[in-house]
Amino acid sequence: QVQLVESGGGLVQPGGSLKLSCVASGFAFRDSSMSWYRQAPGKEREFVAAIGNFGISLRHADSVRGRFTISRDNKKNTVYLQMNTLKSEDTAVYYCTPGWVVSTGSWGQGTLVTVSS
Repeated sequence: QVQLVESGGGLVQPGGSLKLSCVASGFAFRDSSMSWYRQAPGKEREFVAAIGNFGISLRHADSVRGRFTISRDNKKNTVYLQMNTLKSEDTAVYYCTPGWVVSTGSWGQGTLVTVSS
């Protein structure tokens, strides 16, 4: 059974930073690409970033490129999202999911990021 547990969200001021973590289990993590998505209030879930299984291939959405960085640690079955220079429009629930850009359909409970002064 696929399990994904996101953490690291919270309240941060504009311009601040947060690092999200997602611990995965129940599937071959080291053989899987992973992605981060987010869903803002009243909006559809959207792609944020993806990382290949070796951690070499990366893709970031235009809206976060240069500010967010996805990474992974295969020894810890964990994928990360370092978020810098946060903006109010980054406020959302953030989810990790197996898959390269397109989710395989498994989701965690998400972690809420609120950017506000």
